[in-house]
Amino acid sequence: MKKLLKHRELLLVGIIAIMVAGFATRAPGFATPGNLANIFNDTSILIILALGQMTVILTKSIDLSVAANLAFTGMAVAMMDAAFPGLPLALLVILAVGIGAALGAINGVLVWWLRIPPIVVTLGTLTIYRGMAFVLSGGAWVNSHQMTPGFLNFPRLPVLGMPLLSWMAIAIVLMMWVVLTRTQFGRATYASGGNPTAAVYAGIDIGRTRFFAFTLSGALAGLAGYLWVSRYAVAYVDVAAGFELDTVAACVIGGISIAGGIGSVAGAVLGALFLGVIKNALPVIGISPFAQMAISGIVIVAAVVFNARAERKAGRIILRDRGAKEVSA
Repeated sequence: MKKLLKHRELLLVGIIAIMVAGFATRAPGFATPGNLANIFNDTSILIILALGQMTVILTKSIDLSVAANLAFTGMAVAMMDAAFPGLPLALLVILAVGIGAALGAINGVLVWWLRIPPIVVTLGTLTIYRGMAFVLSGGAWVNSHQMTPGFLNFPRLPVLGMPLLSWMAIAIVLMMWVVLTRTQFGRATYASGGNPTAAVYAGIDIGRTRFFAFTLSGALAGLAGYLWVSRYAVAYVDVAAGFELDTVAACVIGGISIAGGIGSVAGAVLGALFLGVIKNALPVIGISPFAQMAISGIVIVAAVVFNARAERKAGRIILRDRGAKEVSA
């Protein structure tokens, strides 16, 4: 059991499997492959955002502006598609990623150059980006009849039995795994949050690493902005309101430490899927929206407590082993 608790991902897989089996007893058909594929598709955007949030959290920071970034970027590309129907879809997607990366880079610059705490910076840009979306649109909505069919249908295209949105999420997961485990930036990300002092002595520029982490998070939020407005066929100022908290919750549930330096791509994905299963299942079995919020909050608090205890025990083990070596010497 202790070995299982050390592997957070295996524990989460088991919990999700038990949840699916339990909900299936109350809602026949919940555990069918088709429904599980739909749950994954519904959770795809959260997975993409959670991976960006994870990268920032690993550097001992946080990005509360991801949902506002998504809203502004989604509004911008939806308005461009409505105003210029002849624009290639590839160009619109590139613009979405570029706009999102630029907004993320603004957060990174403020944190890196001005040394403002990340939570203060992103809390401010959260409001600014929402305001920018309102100014850009004048408070108006962009509805499905104003967007081109290609713009709307791309994430829905079936490929090997799943919508393209699901495959895009899988591709992003693989990309982030490579970036965080096989590149110098990934190693710098873990070092910046895990042991900043040692990272500085190793020649790692923590400020620059955080800047690139915010930029990457913004780029993924920009991509999610296009995917959101195309999937739900509407763009408005309050799109994804409060979704930034879901991204943080997915990371915490997945074992990513808020203190930085600890976490895995698999953990972030499983944390997002955990929330996805809950949000899809609770309405089906007749749980009220207020009870859903309470249950989600309890799960998040429990995950934070679990993480804190695990990290504290790890710290004690390190100190104990180090003390034993000194005594034996």
